[in-house]
Parts: sequence; structure tokens; C-alpha cells
Amino acid sequence: MKLFIQFILALLVSVPMWGQVATEAPSTTDTSVTKYPPVANALLWAITGKELTDTSYLYGTIHMIGKEDYFLTEQTKKAFNESDKIVFEINMENMNNMMSQFGLLMKAFMSDGQTLKDFLDEEEYTEVKAHFEEKGITSFLWNMMERIKPMFLSMFASTDLSGGGNPMASGDIVSYEMEFMEMAKEQEKPMGGLETAEYQISVFDSIPYDAQAQMLLQSIRVEVDTAAADELEVLAKLYKEQDINAMITMFESDEEGLGKYEEFLLLNRNRNWIPVMEGMMGQQGTFFGVGAAHLAGEEGVINLLRKEGYTLTPLKDKTILKRL
Repeated sequence: MKLFIQFILALLVSVPMWGQVATEAPSTTDTSVTKYPPVANALLWAITGKELTDTSYLYGTIHMIGKEDYFLTEQTKKAFNESDKIVFEINMENMNNMMSQFGLLMKAFMSDGQTLKDFLDEEEYTEVKAHFEEKGITSFLWNMMERIKPMFLSMFASTDLSGGGNPMASGDIVSYEMEFMEMAKEQEKPMGGLETAEYQISVFDSIPYDAQAQMLLQSIRVEVDTAAADELEVLAKLYKEQDINAMITMFESDEEGLGKYEEFLLLNRNRNWIPVMEGMMGQQGTFFGVGAAHLAGEEGVINLLRKEGYTLTPLKDKTILKRL
């Protein structure tokens, strides 16, 4: 059970950005693929103006990335150190509470005792089960995993899960949220969240289970048949280039997958975050770490804050620090 709880915690910091991936990253220099003027490509942004007494910062994270691809810039470390509070999509500090973990565990399951077998035919189900067995999932753990909302499983189609179901157990996968949380603990900085973990999990209920199951199946077939289209590789490339415009364009272009649920997965959440961020920034300098796909776009966090009267300044420092 402890290993299964660790798996759920890994899911919470790795909400899938899309269910189907492209073999090439979209180019944001081609205006035909964008719906809006792109913002500057940068992961770190300073937030000033509108009577703020302290500078706050917005940083685009990627929830899971290979250890060899993880990086921080000197400017990001400086912004983090100068901030009085560290805020994530959800309060990562609360994830250490056992009661919270069990509550989240129950919300990760599909309703009414449904399982993956209810949404795939026999051949498809066998294909998915065999794939995860090859990735190291035991029969005991699979009996619980097949009850989880399929969207959560899609991210791990190409991940070695032999570490008990936790893709970060081997140390080969890094979470920016986990890294920032450890930095905040070392500096004894308070932490917070823009939404609750319960709400974040509930967002996926807006996507029908049968659609989620097909996205899971597709992600497995992409991983098996097209190694070059590996989701983590595509995301890591865009992320290291700090191309936040390509990330949102890629999300929106997935019209048969998560793109059709953009309103629920991205836009509504972006809008909900703005007044929460305003309240926090008004009290003290705050470092906000949210998924990079939330930054760009007409209703991305950058433009929504600008519409409220704040000044957002990109800070793109090429001085790279490897994992601390």
C-alpha cells in the first residue's frame, strides 16, 4: 500500500499535458499555427506594478523530466531565494500528510467501481495490461491501477515502473515541484497552493472515461511503435528551449485528444488562479511555480495578469545550474 500511495503522489505532480504527442514540436514562428500574438519564450517572469510593494515571480515548471535534462538558471535561483513564499498549483507540503494521501487515493479511482476493462474491448485491455506488466507492474498493483482514471496512467506509458509504481523512485525522473519543495524546506520558506489536490483530480472527470481509455491506448501505441515521438523527449526539448508558445500550441493542436478539453484543463484553472495570486502577491513577494503550458496563450497566466494591470517581464538567463 505504501508503494501505491507513492504512485498517487507521483501522479499529482505529473498531470499529463496531452494524451497524444506529435513527432515534431510545432514552430511558433509560423503564425498559421498560433491563435494569438506569442509572448516572449521564457520560463521565468518578474511580476511588478499595480501597487505591489515586492516583486513576485512566475516560473513555468515541467512536472516530470529526465535527470539529465533538469536545469535551473542562476536568475531562477536568485528569484527563488528572494521570494518570501513558494506557491505551487497544489500545496506540495500537504502531500506528506497520511490522511490527505488516503483521501486523494480514493478520488483517483473511477466512480461506481468501474475499471479499465469497462471501457476497452478484450483485445485492447489485454494490450494495455501486458504493456504495464512489461514496465514492471505486478498483478497485485495492477488490480488497483486498473481502477484509476485512465488519464493518470497515460503519462507513464513510456516509464519504467519497476520501482513500485513510482516513476521517480529510480532517481532518473525529476519533478521541479519536488525540487522546489526541498529548496523551500531548506530555506524554511512557507508554501502554498493555487488550488486543492482534490480539485485538480476532479478536473479529469470532465473527460469521459471512455475517451480517457482511448488516450491511454494511443499513448501506449505511440511509445511502442514510434520511439521518436516519446512524450518526455518532445516535452524536454521544448522545455529546455523555454518555448512556452510551442507548448500551448501543441496542446491546442491535439484536437482529438486533450485539446478539446482545454477549457477545463487549462483556461478555467488559469482564470481561477488570478485572484488567488493577487491576494498572495499583495501580502509578500511570492514565487509561483506552475506547469509551463499555463503561461502562454491569450488566456494564459501571463496575459491574464497583464489584463489586471500587472507588468510581466521575461527573465531569460543563460547561466545554467545543474541539479542542486
